[in-house]
Amino acid sequence: MTGARTEGAGGEEATGSGHDAFGEEQRATLRRAIRLEWITLAWISGTVVLVGLVAGQSQAMRAAWLEDMLSLLPPIAFLIASRRIRKRPDRLHPYGHHRSIGVAHLVAALALLVMGGYLAVDSVLTLVTVERPPIGLTVLFGQAIWSGWLMVAVMAVTSIGPVVLGRKKLKLAEQLHDKVLYADADMGKADWSTAVATIAGVLGVGLGLWWADAIAALVVSVSIVRDGLTNLRGAIGGLTDAEARTYDGSEPHPLTREVEVRAEQEPWVREASARVRDEGHVFHAEVFLVPHPGADPTVAQVAALRDRIHELDWKVHDVVIAPVPQLPPRQTFRSTLRP
Repeated sequence: MTGARTEGAGGEEATGSGHDAFGEEQRATLRRAIRLEWITLAWISGTVVLVGLVAGQSQAMRAAWLEDMLSLLPPIAFLIASRRIRKRPDRLHPYGHHRSIGVAHLVAALALLVMGGYLAVDSVLTLVTVERPPIGLTVLFGQAIWSGWLMVAVMAVTSIGPVVLGRKKLKLAEQLHDKVLYADADMGKADWSTAVATIAGVLGVGLGLWWADAIAALVVSVSIVRDGLTNLRGAIGGLTDAEARTYDGSEPHPLTREVEVRAEQEPWVREASARVRDEGHVFHAEVFLVPHPGADPTVAQVAALRDRIHELDWKVHDVVIAPVPQLPPRQTFRSTLRP
């Protein structure tokens, strides 16, 4: 039996935009994240130009160039989504635009997966057809030098920025509960591995190992595919109302259990179970309550409980309280959330 869905006070939290849910601390964090993403776009754009100029016929360098191109997608998606969440709910979007974050996450993940798969197939074909990459000489300041040295220098220098920026963005992703920012930060933090693989491939060609270039490209493509699969799984889970998870998707979010505990602290509540879904930066929580026998909670009591649940965390943005005679069967999963 399903009970009446009773909403308490605090309608502004439930109907405002995603940006309205932020406190001053979260707004400041978002501003820092936006600045870092603009810096990231500038750095990667410069990297794309430099790598493109020296790539030549190297398979590994072309793979690195394409990965750099793809690295533009997460910051662009984040910047677009951070503007979309400011829009207020309307008739077509009664829950607001919080899930712009999830859509941006999905777009970035699909792009990574498709391009990573293309690079992997292309690298394997290069190995099968025994295609030998020509890395010749180039003239720089009147001196003829091996082009491979330019490739190595460019990869070494351009990999520094994403690693530094990635580590900075990881902290902000946790504070904002932003999975797009986390995906971008994680890719940037691991960018050194792409640089190392590419450098190894180029140097391998210089030593006469023609296959080293294609192997390096394959390593880079596998890294891209792994990032794509990980982010695709997380994005689909969020958009299909899977259980709310931590910003990195590693485990169920503890707020689900905290909402239940807070509800069960009410003297008139015998048992409680929460159904929490991730809307982007914020959570929507439906809390099913079984009152003690003879208890008849008033609207004021339900509203007070709703406000206390809101106080748990800024991410608990939209709360619906549903007193019921017994917990719905679909809520039996609650036991898996207990310590």
